[in-house]
Amino acid sequence: MSESIIRIDNVVKTFNIGMENELEILHKICIDIKEGEFVAIVGSSGAGKSTLMNIIGLLDKPTAGRYTLNGIDTSNMKDDELSEIRNSQIGFVFQTFNLIPRMTALKNVELPMMYKGIPQKERTAKAKKLLEMVGMDDRMSHQPNQLSGGQKQRVSIARAMANDPAIILADEPTGALDTVTGRMIMDIFHKLNKENGKTIVLITHSRELAQETDRIITISDGKIISDKGGYEI
Repeated sequence: MSESIIRIDNVVKTFNIGMENELEILHKICIDIKEGEFVAIVGSSGAGKSTLMNIIGLLDKPTAGRYTLNGIDTSNMKDDELSEIRNSQIGFVFQTFNLIPRMTALKNVELPMMYKGIPQKERTAKAKKLLEMVGMDDRMSHQPNQLSGGQKQRVSIARAMANDPAIILADEPTGALDTVTGRMIMDIFHKLNKENGKTIVLITHSRELAQETDRIITISDGKIISDKGGYEI
């Protein structure tokens, strides 16, 4: 666990540049996350968590500063280059699941592989294995509206793993779930981290969930105010 997989140097994010309502959301953020870490980024609503997550996930670019992902400086990359890296190196898990309504669980998991050009037979076989891994092998042919919240989230975790990404970025993944189901989802993340060696970045407002991770980075008003091991708080 020595190599930096996520390195953020003095990142600033400003919206409405040059306008009366110009607003700097992130103020010179510096973060260094090593390969295989399980990190929580914690903060209240409006702290800048989502803006930071969008930059880590290459969904948005910093206004200033540098973001290096897996040794690649992404600062001056074009959108299509960022999209390619995003699809191969980052798996997303959202609070709202973001599954395609008219597709079965199996087809939803296959989708990222289809975008990557993986042949049908290969992607179907892999999608089945991933759904089995998250305990959803008996729901493969179900559409999202036939699944519970916890089942949808397990499908979205399987989908996040489709292209075997180095990083899983989970944005409030248990926010829409009851306590028992949320526990099940966190157990899957722990397994992916310990057994599959995935680097996991958990964005959450829950201190309780953050306690389970190796390290808690707290953000407030667009600044990092603390960075410590998860079991020390």
